[in-house]
Amino acid sequence: RPQKEEIQMHYEVVADGLRFPEGPIAMPDGSTLLVEIERGTARRVDPEGKVSVVADLGGGPNGLAIGPDGRCYVCNNGGMEWHERDGMLIPGHQPAGYRGGSIQAVALDTGQVETLYTHCEGEPLKAPNDLVFDRHGGMWFTDNGKRRARTEDVGAVYYAKADGSFISEQVYPCSHANGVGLSPDEQWLYVAETMVGRVWRYNLPEPGRAAVPAGLLNGESLLYGAPGFDLYDSLAVEECGNVCVATLARGGITVIDPQGNLVEHVPLPDPGTTNICFGGSDRRTAYVTLGCMGQLVKLNWPRPGLALNFSPE
Repeated sequence: RPQKEEIQMHYEVVADGLRFPEGPIAMPDGSTLLVEIERGTARRVDPEGKVSVVADLGGGPNGLAIGPDGRCYVCNNGGMEWHERDGMLIPGHQPAGYRGGSIQAVALDTGQVETLYTHCEGEPLKAPNDLVFDRHGGMWFTDNGKRRARTEDVGAVYYAKADGSFISEQVYPCSHANGVGLSPDEQWLYVAETMVGRVWRYNLPEPGRAAVPAGLLNGESLLYGAPGFDLYDSLAVEECGNVCVATLARGGITVIDPQGNLVEHVPLPDPGTTNICFGGSDRRTAYVTLGCMGQLVKLNWPRPGLALNFSPE
C-alpha cells in the first residue's frame, strides 16, 4: 500500500478492560456512552475513565444514538459467541439461545428499557448493527445478519419511527450491512458493507426513502471499495462530508471524501477497531472503540465531525 495514505496520530486511552466496546456517543459533560457487546450492557465512561452501568440490555447491544425524545436508541444484534485469543476478545457465530435482534430505547435517567421493533412486515430482525437519526426524527439502521457454521443471513437497511409505530425495509439485499450515516444535507445515506470492504451511498429523494438502482450487477451506488483486505465496521461523517469508517483487519479509521476518493487511513493497534464518534466543543476530539483490545481511546482529529441530530447540548 502507498505510505502516503497512512496518517499517524497520537491517541490516549480513556478506558480499558471493556468487553468489546461499540457505539460511542460523546456527551456534553465530557463522558462517553457506549455498549459492551459481550456483557450486554450500555455503559457511561466519565472523563477520568470510570465506567458505570446505564442499562442491562441483554443479547448483543451494538450501535447507539440519541433520539428526538432524549432516550438512547440501541441496535441489539441478539448476541454472539465469544473467543479469547492472544489477549483479545473475538466475536463469533450466532450463539445458543439466540432469540433474534431488536431495536431498543433506554431512558438515560432511569435505565428503563423498551423494545420497539423485533420484526418488519413479519420478517424478524436478525442482527441490527448501527443507526442514525435524520432531522425529521426517523432512524436509519442496518441489519448485519447472523453467521452460523455453514449458513448466514442476508443483511438489509431499514427506516423506522422513534415511537415504534412504523418500520420499512429500504435496501435489500445488503450483505453484511454495518455502519450507517447521513451526508450533511441528508441527501445521501452511507452504508458500510463489512466483509468486502465497501461503502455504498443511496440518494434520499424524500425522508425515509432510499433510491436503490435496479439490477444486482449495478455498481452505481458504490462510493468506495477497499483495494486490499480491509473489513468495514461502523462509521461517522465529518462536517465537510467525509466518511470515516472503522476498519477491521488492518485496524484504524479510513477516511473517504464524498466523491469516493481516499483521504487517509489512520492506523490503530487493534484489528477490531469498531467505531468512531466526535466530541468536544469543536467536535475535533475523535472517540474510537477498540473492540478486541477492550479500550476507548481519543485522538485530536484534523477536522470537525458533523453535529448529529438530537445530540444533547
